[in-house]
Amino acid sequence: MLGMYDMPALQPANDRFWASIRDHLGFGPDQLTRGTDFWDVWQHPDLTFSQTCGMPYRTRLHGNVQLVGTPDYGLEGCPPGYYRSVFVARKNDTRDLLELSDGTFAFNEPLSQSGWAAPMVHLEALNQCPKTILETGGHARSANAVADGQADYAALDALTWELLKTHSDLGAPLREAGTTPPTPALPYITANGQDAPGIARAVRAAINELNPQDRDLLHLRGLITVPAEDYLSVPNPAREYVI
Repeated sequence: MLGMYDMPALQPANDRFWASIRDHLGFGPDQLTRGTDFWDVWQHPDLTFSQTCGMPYRTRLHGNVQLVGTPDYGLEGCPPGYYRSVFVARKNDTRDLLELSDGTFAFNEPLSQSGWAAPMVHLEALNQCPKTILETGGHARSANAVADGQADYAALDALTWELLKTHSDLGAPLREAGTTPPTPALPYITANGQDAPGIARAVRAAINELNPQDRDLLHLRGLITVPAEDYLSVPNPAREYVI
């Protein structure tokens, strides 16, 4: 499963990416899994290859899966293999982040590093917190909630923000209102018992063989080895929030 960045415009490129990985591996499912609960896939004892988020990894998956590697998306302001959250607000709302912070914050779900943990830790460092929070179920839904006036601001994964600006109309009504410090990007994982180094070699080979169009669509630049300790050291929000 590559569902973290699998909007319709990217699905054919993700299918070709997986087919190349499978060719180099010599085994694995014929097709990517779609339409299945993330946790069912991530925790499946026969998991071959998937992508998770840093917060699920450090809070629930560490020890139960193996890290394969971390994709480098070439994101501005981030070291290779890292990403950050982008705070977004409406373009016609001129408040800065400190002024926005006391309003309604839209977020995708409470186990999201980019949509929840990173922005809350960042706001806590500024001695701020949202007055109201709105759980939406997805980054694009959070962006829509801000655009529609249901929320004052949201935090989106930096890559998702780039993809939304390219493949949706959400870039028009929204603007960036700040960013969080970078943290390790969403890692590729496999089940315990799988050959993680061999899978990593297949992923690197597949990335190197991407055609220029797919490379640009997926923003893939390479595969980085980020130690588990770097994921585990990322802080969780210190405050308790009613979600």
